[in-house]
Amino acid sequence: MAAFLLVVLGCFWGLLQGAENLGYSWHWTRVPRYLYKITDEGWQAGPLLQGLWLTLEITVVSLLLSLVIGLLTALMRLSRSPMAKGIAWVYLEAIRNTPLLIQIFIIYFVFAPILDLGRFSSAVLALSLFEGAYASEIIRAGILAIPLGQWEASASLGLKPPQIYRFIILPQAIRQMIPPLTSQGISLIKDSALVSTIAIYDLTMQGQQIVAETFLTFEIWFTVAAIYLLVTTLLSLLVRYLESLFSVQ
Repeated sequence: MAAFLLVVLGCFWGLLQGAENLGYSWHWTRVPRYLYKITDEGWQAGPLLQGLWLTLEITVVSLLLSLVIGLLTALMRLSRSPMAKGIAWVYLEAIRNTPLLIQIFIIYFVFAPILDLGRFSSAVLALSLFEGAYASEIIRAGILAIPLGQWEASASLGLKPPQIYRFIILPQAIRQMIPPLTSQGISLIKDSALVSTIAIYDLTMQGQQIVAETFLTFEIWFTVAAIYLLVTTLLSLLVRYLESLFSVQ
């Protein structure tokens, strides 16, 4: 952690020196108004915190949907149906071998008008499909990590495959899947910055808007980066806690 902080401070110092060489004039005192404001009605969130809230909204909804998509895809890959395996393979190859930005554009400009989807729904769908492809591999690996004896013992009790997954396999696999899935959630937060390209006023888009209006380029982008860093660091600490918790158990 100390080394990480030193690297961050070193980068920050280098950027400050570069801005100073460019003759940039700093105006940090103008930044707080874009984070919060105090009015007669009390404390209110500024544009950046409003954007952060929308970013977290998109992240949470996309994460839940990606888990559902990932579970279904993993089960399709593990099934005996050639058609199910084929559909899952095509989906995984198409998603993992194309950039997320292109996927967002295709969903928003091609499929959204057909399906009557708004910007928020298009962004959630694109992120869910993208992250679901990676979540499916995590879930599949967790399922395959369960010893074969568990499957055989479950079958000998007369349980059907859906019951085996529900009552025996998934409860055990979840312990191994939670830490990497939480890490995937961290990646989702960072990937969500791309939804600003379709005019969704998330944290990144709010930052762009403020920079265009005020020309506080360095101050605003440093602040936006710090907010992302704070959120992802907190989630990283959660991942470490979960890993230590499950390793003890």
